[in-house]
Amino acid sequence: MSGTRTAVITGGCSGLGAAAAVRLAADGVRVVTLDLAGSADIRLDVSDTGAVHAAADRIGAVDILVNSAGIVGPNAPLWEIDRDGWDRTFAVNVHGTFNTCHAFVPGMRDRGWGRVVNLASMAGKDGNPNMSPYSASKAAVIALTKSLGKELATSGVLVNAIAPAVIETPMNAHTAPDALAHITGLIPMRRVGRPEEVAELIAWLASDRVSFSTGAVYDISGGRATY
Repeated sequence: MSGTRTAVITGGCSGLGAAAAVRLAADGVRVVTLDLAGSADIRLDVSDTGAVHAAADRIGAVDILVNSAGIVGPNAPLWEIDRDGWDRTFAVNVHGTFNTCHAFVPGMRDRGWGRVVNLASMAGKDGNPNMSPYSASKAAVIALTKSLGKELATSGVLVNAIAPAVIETPMNAHTAPDALAHITGLIPMRRVGRPEEVAELIAWLASDRVSFSTGAVYDISGGRATY
């Protein structure tokens, strides 16, 4: 396809979403950010189905969808987590991803080209202690990605996920220090990742440079990943 592509990035005002916005803009992509922050192009909660679909109507044709909006949720043993904390984590991390894919993927199918990049986590593969809502929600994002990738495999729309280890983002500033120390200690490179490192992988997955990969999970973990 030709012409300027449009990308929607949820959580696009901070962390990995903001880094992705800068990187895609450098490739000449028109970026529209969806976020709760006041600086967003469209301010909304991704768990609000009606708001997401209204935004899709407002934006028009979208070629790239990056689902970066997410929350850590409660940091505690599972038996100490209340249902509201569990539900809110799934509402943002899973239902938000479902909502945006539901709103934007049909147009990509109709046009015969699209790229969806879902931000999962190493927690969704390994399970981080005292982070069961987050770990379970990111496992759900991985499974959603694999399923949707297969559904769209012959459509020209590719759907892939990224599973980062600890990245230096505002979201991790809200993680309990002991939990953060544990998961950082699992990284063989002995450092946390940088948002711009993840943004490079997002840019590749959002481009024509990837063509034979869908429903896949790309680890960016400093060597933590074992499968």
